[in-house]
Amino acid sequence: MIDSRDRTGRRITLGADKAYDVTQFVHDLRERSVTPHIAVDGHLSKTGTPRRTAIDARTTRHAGYEISQRCRKRIEEVFGWIKSSAGLAKVKLRGRERVDAAFTLALAAYNLIRLPKLLVVQP
Repeated sequence: MIDSRDRTGRRITLGADKAYDVTQFVHDLRERSVTPHIAVDGHLSKTGTPRRTAIDARTTRHAGYEISQRCRKRIEEVFGWIKSSAGLAKVKLRGRERVDAAFTLALAAYNLIRLPKLLVVQP
């Protein structure tokens, strides 16, 4: 999908979770002129030392990286709620149409839960 994008000359960014914080993946993105906005994997290794990240200061020093991570967190919160509260961690339906309908219903329920917070008038 990255290779098939329209090459307008501008660099694009690609956001991903910490599972993609791998040196080879980041290197491949940079070769394609894509800035990796990947979450830093801060886990400890088996020996107890902090894991080294593939994302360097070229990316993390920019304000856009921080904005991208905040947006990613908001998106992940929705999917986390759908998996836990809406019961779609393990879908018990067959067929794409039924799964799509269940997912759409779960998103509608999430929006109804968010609605009171969105309607509060700020002073």
